[in-house]
Amino acid sequence: YGKNTIKFLRLHKEGKKHFVKEVEVCAHLRLTSPQEYLDGNNSLVIPTDTIKNIVLVLAKKKGIPSLEEFAIDICNHFMTTFCQVAYVKTYVQEVPWQRLHEDGVPHIHSFICVPDGIRFCEAEQCRNGPLIVFAGIKDLKLMKTTQSGFEGFYKNEHTTLPERHDRILCGELFCKWSYGECKDFDFNCIWKKIRECILEAFAGPPDCGEYSPSYQKTVNCIQMLVLSRVSQVQVIEVVLNNTFYNVVDMKNLGVTNDKEVLVPVEAPYGSCACTLGRK
Repeated sequence: YGKNTIKFLRLHKEGKKHFVKEVEVCAHLRLTSPQEYLDGNNSLVIPTDTIKNIVLVLAKKKGIPSLEEFAIDICNHFMTTFCQVAYVKTYVQEVPWQRLHEDGVPHIHSFICVPDGIRFCEAEQCRNGPLIVFAGIKDLKLMKTTQSGFEGFYKNEHTTLPERHDRILCGELFCKWSYGECKDFDFNCIWKKIRECILEAFAGPPDCGEYSPSYQKTVNCIQMLVLSRVSQVQVIEVVLNNTFYNVVDMKNLGVTNDKEVLVPVEAPYGSCACTLGRK
């Protein structure tokens, strides 16, 4: 049991310069006894309102240097403070605020919310067990308008999809990875590096791109690049929900449409998922 959607903004000031972290936290506990379920005995139950207040106080006292460190602080607090807690799991996701720039100059106290992917993390721990930390990015919308195709697939009497050697590749990406033993990691630096790997593997070189024969191959390329460059990542899961675009037939309008006006196919949509880990 626990408390979901604990939302708050943490404001940090260094002189005149302000820093913000707006997050949503879910904190769940498992107690050493199920007596509240079986017998209606609430003597060990930490109220969910108390859980919420603890999260807010920890944000005030410790700040949020990274989502992962904050999630670890929450796990540590419940494990060291309450002997009746057998397991704790914390999920934290961040609102993507970025500092405003005016003529290239960063503003000291103004920000803009940029929908370029939502950062999140999870931390969980059993009593006398290891601390396990996951991190990720979701709702990251990506598109490339060429260097993608889909050919040579299996066909039977139900196949109507034509082969394409040049198409738009577009999708919404979810990526989640696990760390090994968490030492003094710079979680912020690692997250940025993984995000850069995702964008590089999806797009390819800026002057020519990289051909994608399928959404599945693109998913695998993302995972392989991350594992090759980020040694702290042990297992990485990637889900790519596809958005397809159809060329509008404008012949009846007396116009030749050479893949210049397209409409998205809202539903149904395809999805590719893969989990890849080190040996």
